[in-house]
Amino acid sequence: MTKVGRREFVGGAAAAGVALAAAGTRGLAARAARAADARVEVLVGEEIGTISQDIYGHFAEHLGGVIYDGIWVGENSKVPNTGGIRTALVEALKRIRAPVIRWPGGCFADSYDWRDGTGPREQRPRRTNFWVDAPEWPDGAPKEGPGRYEPNHFGTNEFLRFCQLAGAEGYLAANVRGLGAQSFYEWVEYVNSPAGTTTGAERRATGPLGSRDPYKVRFWGVGNESWGCGGNLTPEEYAMEYRRFTAAVPRYGVDLRFIASGANVDDFNWTRGFFSKTAEKGPFLFGGIYGFGLHHYAWNVSQGRTNDWFAGKGDALKYDEGEYYELLREADRMESLINEHWTIMGQYDRQHRVKLVVDEWGAWYRKGSEVDPTHLLGQQSTMRDALLAGLTLDTFNRHADKVAMANCAQLVNCLHSLFLAHEENFIVTPTFHVFEMFVPHMGAKAVRALFSAPEVRWTRAGKPAEFWGLSGSASVNERQLTLTVTNPHLTEAREAEVAIRGARVTAARARVLAERDVHAHNTFASPREVEPHDETVNAPGGGLFVYRFAPASVTRLSITLG
Repeated sequence: MTKVGRREFVGGAAAAGVALAAAGTRGLAARAARAADARVEVLVGEEIGTISQDIYGHFAEHLGGVIYDGIWVGENSKVPNTGGIRTALVEALKRIRAPVIRWPGGCFADSYDWRDGTGPREQRPRRTNFWVDAPEWPDGAPKEGPGRYEPNHFGTNEFLRFCQLAGAEGYLAANVRGLGAQSFYEWVEYVNSPAGTTTGAERRATGPLGSRDPYKVRFWGVGNESWGCGGNLTPEEYAMEYRRFTAAVPRYGVDLRFIASGANVDDFNWTRGFFSKTAEKGPFLFGGIYGFGLHHYAWNVSQGRTNDWFAGKGDALKYDEGEYYELLREADRMESLINEHWTIMGQYDRQHRVKLVVDEWGAWYRKGSEVDPTHLLGQQSTMRDALLAGLTLDTFNRHADKVAMANCAQLVNCLHSLFLAHEENFIVTPTFHVFEMFVPHMGAKAVRALFSAPEVRWTRAGKPAEFWGLSGSASVNERQLTLTVTNPHLTEAREAEVAIRGARVTAARARVLAERDVHAHNTFASPREVEPHDETVNAPGGGLFVYRFAPASVTRLSITLG
């Protein structure tokens, strides 16, 4: 995708007008095209790559209310459940065809012994949760409970049963800081060895939600944030740990895909150090690394406060124009992060066998908007978060040749959640609607798209600032073209020419997520305050039509090609 401003747009619009006249187009479409202030051009013949469905993945950590009160309610709960797993959540995940879910962390992963979550629940040990002393615990949060002291009622079998119910694959993150390579070997054995062949397989079949059949889990993360909470390692030290953990793991006929703990935002030294150290053993080792992680969260610095990891973030619900645009611009850094890490990776892995796995991304705010005090790092989700999700997913689509998986953080009751739940209450957030709108992209061929629009302008710290005016991605699946577009401008719609190069348009329709107030959000009392609506599209035939993108909106155009 290319984004250009007003000057470049004027030239492109003039050229488009000539082409339109040459084609003999008349009537409303031609008049509207002359009045358009933006242009979107889709090059159907220029394929980027297949969009992995795993780009639309999720993340569930033992943090606050994600597991207990979110996914897990227990078999005896009054909340509708299947074997203790919240039914409403499972059904919602089916709607978005959830492809993969990462578990058990996050920082929790490197304090977790997988054995603690196996066998009869009444015999499972209670452990101190990694997040027990987090300074962001909400006011009034209990000093005990599963968020601080892990009961291990939800373990490997429960998680993988949850994945089965939702139709998703599991992505398990191993403990590198606290456990050794042998423990990892035995966890793979427990999960994947054939029925009756090992003690691990026999143990898997016993207890609640036991499974005689192997789970055949493909995705295995070797640690989490090993540069920080996962061990405070150097990239060279971690490269050696990664080799030890993956040197001789049994496959059991499963195509195991190991994911290395990658960089935090723009820590290019970590990427360079890991790949250079790995290359010392020979480039053949890159063939055994499926993915390299990347984490990036967007947040605002609170007025009058420092950019402290926990205390300095802005509010989820109360934000002004500047904070709105600044958060989106911070999220938009994902584009440059992907390109720069990819370039470094290619200096050592010249065949680019290792792909990027962005297994934590989203918005992060300060405490105060959580739906219950037990929900550490819980936050509300507004239309601003929907736009952030739209522009980020479009970024992944545009880099379908580089990004193999991504995991929005986190699934429920925490950070950039798709769902909020407490006891019997359950709602979807605006971010959920974006994921549902983007489903047609999954598994389709990403194609190049060009966006021309006047920039958004505002004032930041007394100085002018600017941001792109339209952004999006396009994909083709047989005769169906899906074009998703984010208009970030708070008050101005964008009247855009949409030109499809290399194919003829026979029909088009739109689904739009937009609200009068960008602060709009869903609550337990008003669960449908924010939801998308359908619009008709005047596409008279040929390869060009005009569409008006609403202010602060995410739009999906579904275009049938002749």
